[in-house]
Amino acid sequence: MEYRREIDGLRAIAVLSVVAYHFALPGFGGGFVGVDIFFVISGFLIGGILWREKRTSGRVSLLAFYARRIRRLAPAYFVMAAVTFLAAWAILLPFEFREFGKALIASTLYLSNVLFYRQSGYFDSAAADKALLHTWSLSVEEQFYIFLPLLFLLAGRFIGALKALLLALFAASLVAGIILTDISQTAAFYLFPFRAWELLAGVLLAILGFERRFTWAFGAVLSWAGLALVLGAVTFIEAGPGFPGWQAILPVLGAGLLILNGRHDNLINRALGARPVVFVGLISYSLYLWHWPVLVLSSYRLGGYSDYSDTALWLLVSFALAWASWRFVELPVRRMAALPKPALFGGAALASTLMLLAGGTLYRTDGLPARFAPDVRVHIDASADFLQDWSRCSIAATGPFVGLETCAIGPEGQPPEVLIWGDSHLRAFMDGLALAADEQGRAGLILWRAGCPPLFDLDKTENTTTRAEDADCSRANTRIRAALADGKSGFDTLLLIGRWSYYATGSGTGLDGENTIRLSAQPGSPYRQHAQDALFAEAALVSVREMAGSFARVFVLRQPPELPRYDSRIIARDMAHGRLSPGPELEEIMSVSRADLAARTATSEAPFRRLEAEGTIRFLDTWPTLCDDSQCRAVIKGKGYYFDNNHVTNRAAIALRHLFAPVLSRPTAIAEAALD
Repeated sequence: MEYRREIDGLRAIAVLSVVAYHFALPGFGGGFVGVDIFFVISGFLIGGILWREKRTSGRVSLLAFYARRIRRLAPAYFVMAAVTFLAAWAILLPFEFREFGKALIASTLYLSNVLFYRQSGYFDSAAADKALLHTWSLSVEEQFYIFLPLLFLLAGRFIGALKALLLALFAASLVAGIILTDISQTAAFYLFPFRAWELLAGVLLAILGFERRFTWAFGAVLSWAGLALVLGAVTFIEAGPGFPGWQAILPVLGAGLLILNGRHDNLINRALGARPVVFVGLISYSLYLWHWPVLVLSSYRLGGYSDYSDTALWLLVSFALAWASWRFVELPVRRMAALPKPALFGGAALASTLMLLAGGTLYRTDGLPARFAPDVRVHIDASADFLQDWSRCSIAATGPFVGLETCAIGPEGQPPEVLIWGDSHLRAFMDGLALAADEQGRAGLILWRAGCPPLFDLDKTENTTTRAEDADCSRANTRIRAALADGKSGFDTLLLIGRWSYYATGSGTGLDGENTIRLSAQPGSPYRQHAQDALFAEAALVSVREMAGSFARVFVLRQPPELPRYDSRIIARDMAHGRLSPGPELEEIMSVSRADLAARTATSEAPFRRLEAEGTIRFLDTWPTLCDDSQCRAVIKGKGYYFDNNHVTNRAAIALRHLFAPVLSRPTAIAEAALD
């Protein structure tokens, strides 16, 4: 295929949009769609090469194809990965460095999109700490290019059938991506089957152009329409749960129109073919590779950019590294046309092996924690002390909780007799509950869903979740209610665990104060209150009384104290990089007064105090272990008891397991103890 300068110009728009979005420049709120534009360009160019080869020679050489891919992508990637590894060694905390090791392995194997799908969403705040997050798009592309040449190869001489199959796959991927965005936006964003249509759009355009012998010049209106769609998407599409969905059609269609009319002599194509624009397009791959780790690691080290001068400096660094990578890595390797294929594949295999060994070492050594001083290690250890064993968790295929994820605790082989139901606070206590169940020799079952109050007849809307996730909460609670009502569950004891103050007040506190949740009564519910605190109180009273009819005993865990300004990861970073030292400021961050806590929790605890007074529940108090007479603290006896400002660590959960002894004791044993 002949070189087309305007396509490099389109690459420039794509990469500058992504970079501007990531560096939070105004006017680029939808700049992430630059990746969608890249997908179309890639499909058009690579698909066009494959199709031309297929139609002119009747075959496709996989060896030659993958040699071209390695020559084009691997050298710059490996240099970026190696330099980022060294920078991360000096900067990242052990828990984060361990996660970096996992990402290094996944990106080297072109599986990072799967890894990041399993972790969190692209638009989540946690994404800003992942130095290799941007490799997800490279993984999608390479997964596509495992699939596409094989289709061409297997199709043989059935060209018409191959065209029809590609068109059908395009339509299926597009429809599936739109539908899945409302169900699981993270899956629709990251996973190859739901992004394949964007690359196939470019492939189909290349096939159409080859078969119809397009001149790629149809009239200026197509270029203007394409540019309007692209710039409109970059400017107006909003980050969040609605993307990709149908919105991704806008940048894909815009890119397709610009390519379709790229040879027409008009103002837009002349601008796209201008030398400075083309230059940015030429370095676009290296710029994409370098800008994200530069942004993540520099802002991490500095604790955030202070003003636009910092932004300008690190943008300049990104462009300088991109130019150097293009000039001294990309170009020389591409010009080594005589490099034998065994040397090319062997070099890629060796570099991949080194990356995998480096990533594996970080994973096995928990991110090399010995790099940091002991006073920092307290908070570093807390930041890593939030991972549990999920080997006994599964989605129930049968039984009363079918379709819900359940986790077994206690002796294996015994039917569970204790049900523990709650939100992410329950997840935080999982290790303590599991150990207490083993010590008591009694089996239990855990049901938890983040941000989902364990109460009946409520719908919830959070600003951090999708509509589908909110609806899943309501459906799960309805199923749990039905399971408890049939009287055949086999449970005699219930423990409820939740972040009660969050549900009663409707918001987090301190560092997570921007997180909000709105509760509403479901149609047909018995609730008459409308203000959130009153609605929560009414729902707690009615729901727990209903549940008490299905259990011999009901317990409710008092919410652990919230420490508004504490987050183990932030404290560890600030101490590790000299922004915070032991002293009064740190002590203030790590503690909260009982008086402030009492004001925060008064409304949420009132219904449980009332239920306890009437003998319906037993209220288990977490505060004596975590507080003295005046203050509650994140660090107790030199050990970190909090992961963030409201979730305890596994160490704390184990230290608090004595609270669960009466829950996991048999009712007869408790009665006998009372008689004694």
